[in-house]
Amino acid sequence: MTDRYDYLTVALDRDIREDDAEALIQAIAMLRGVLRVEPHVVDGTGWTAKERALAEIRERISKVIWPGLA
Repeated sequence: MTDRYDYLTVALDRDIREDDAEALIQAIAMLRGVLRVEPHVVDGTGWTAKERALAEIRERISKVIWPGLA
């Protein structure tokens, strides 16, 4: 037995302007099986998550480069 999906999430590689995304949104909407495409406006939550992830990566790299200082 196989699983069934009720939605897919697409993450963009960067924030894009509303008018620049319109063609992409329309193209996705034309795909077979797509009921609706809903854009999401950038907010502080995404920025915060990105900054926290970058801080963690920097910390891990620092521990590798300078193990005695961290």
